[in-house]
Amino acid sequence: MTDIGSGGIEVLSVFCAGDGRHGNRLGVVRHGRDYPDEASRQALAAELGFSETVFVDDPERGYVDIYTPGVRLPFAGHPLVGAAWLLDLELVNPPVGEVWVRQDGEFTWITARPEWAPPRTLCRYGTAAEVNALPAPPPGEGWLYAWAWEDESAGRVRARAFPRRDDGIVEDEATGAAALLLTAELGRALNITQGRGSQILTAPGPDGSIEVGGRVRLLPPR
Repeated sequence: MTDIGSGGIEVLSVFCAGDGRHGNRLGVVRHGRDYPDEASRQALAAELGFSETVFVDDPERGYVDIYTPGVRLPFAGHPLVGAAWLLDLELVNPPVGEVWVRQDGEFTWITARPEWAPPRTLCRYGTAAEVNALPAPPPGEGWLYAWAWEDESAGRVRARAFPRRDDGIVEDEATGAAALLLTAELGRALNITQGRGSQILTAPGPDGSIEVGGRVRLLPPR
């Protein structure tokens, strides 16, 4: 078992609630060169078991590589927010291209485009209680983002995310890419409570881009 907290591997909690709880765990491999090929990176991501692990290939220019336990991703929200916060970057470079970053108080924001996000089924439910009551995972196939309005006038959303793929991740605690797609569909800024109580903020831009933001904290070694 890889020893987290040594060897340049750190764990963040991304999209935390205001009190610092919840958030989606993220493994960050500061020295990507220690895992020089896709096979070794995929193996480590599977061993760590987080919904995503990010490998830092150039900490100054922000070149990063993102893996779930089963696949490599060209783009994902919570790894980029987390890596940008940890490395104090204004720009991150995942495989999809340049992603701009800004810091606003306790929030770290990335600017991305909906077409970068992997496809998800966005399923609206009538009430937040219905979303809360869903089994994990719900029956069916394919990546499901279940959501409902908590307060439509205020843009407050309740959501849960289910990858429904055979990689050990039953429910994704906080999903920036899905929040990006939902914002594009609804065409408005959102304040999303996902999973156990993680918080994701979004804001559409005039050029079709969307900002996705949240809080990040560093977790102690285990």
